[in-house]
Amino acid sequence: MSTYSLRGLSWFNALSAGAKPVEGLPASLKVADGFLADQPVRFIAVVADPENRFARACNGEVGLLEGWGLARAVDEVIAADVDKPNKRALIAIVDVPSQAYGRREEALGIHQALAGAADSYARARLAGHAVIGLLVGKAMSGAFLAHGYQANRLIALRDPGVMVHAMGKASAARVTLRSVEELEALAASVPPMAYDIDSYASLGLLWETLSVEQIEQPTVQDLTRVTECLSLAISDVAAKGRDLSSRLGASNRAASSRVRELLRAQW
Repeated sequence: MSTYSLRGLSWFNALSAGAKPVEGLPASLKVADGFLADQPVRFIAVVADPENRFARACNGEVGLLEGWGLARAVDEVIAADVDKPNKRALIAIVDVPSQAYGRREEALGIHQALAGAADSYARARLAGHAVIGLLVGKAMSGAFLAHGYQANRLIALRDPGVMVHAMGKASAARVTLRSVEELEALAASVPPMAYDIDSYASLGLLWETLSVEQIEQPTVQDLTRVTECLSLAISDVAAKGRDLSSRLGASNRAASSRVRELLRAQW
């Protein structure tokens, strides 16, 4: 039995059925060009690759190959669609447990690889491509920053296995000099410390949350519901613009909004 999640791969396969696979990328990246209704899209997922040449990136982590591969997959769309009125949307299917920690990764510049991926997603968004992040599993640490967080709209499936945080619980406990139990108790009153989707949604960062019947292996009904939501998100971006201002409306982001107002006034 595998020790890694197959959610990202399952949702990629379901959503991209009939789409054209993109070749020449690392085995840990699944990329395909297809359609949602009449909208051209590129589906992108980072998946586990037990044979990954970098041992720290075998279980779906975002490492050197994945960071630069994501950047390439997104940059290809920006370049190919530069003069097209109907630019492809990018659907980032997110199921990433972490960035790849390792001495080789640090020595070879994982910070640059992941920054390259984030930069490509941001430039795609600014160039007029709708970028939609679909959270189907873990969205953790630098992996999420590189793959998904730059999206115009974030959609999360409702399930205990869908979690968002800067680091895993054991790591967060060590950094904060607390036990995991103490950390969980603190998270109950401090939403940014929590891992669950409801706490993350209270920060205003999610556009929508969806319940599905079988998150591990989506049913036809699950696929229909998620596909419709993705299409609505793309339409919402077209109607309301490509910036990220929609993330600042929640009550738990009031201080962030106020700081931005003061900075603009002082500037």
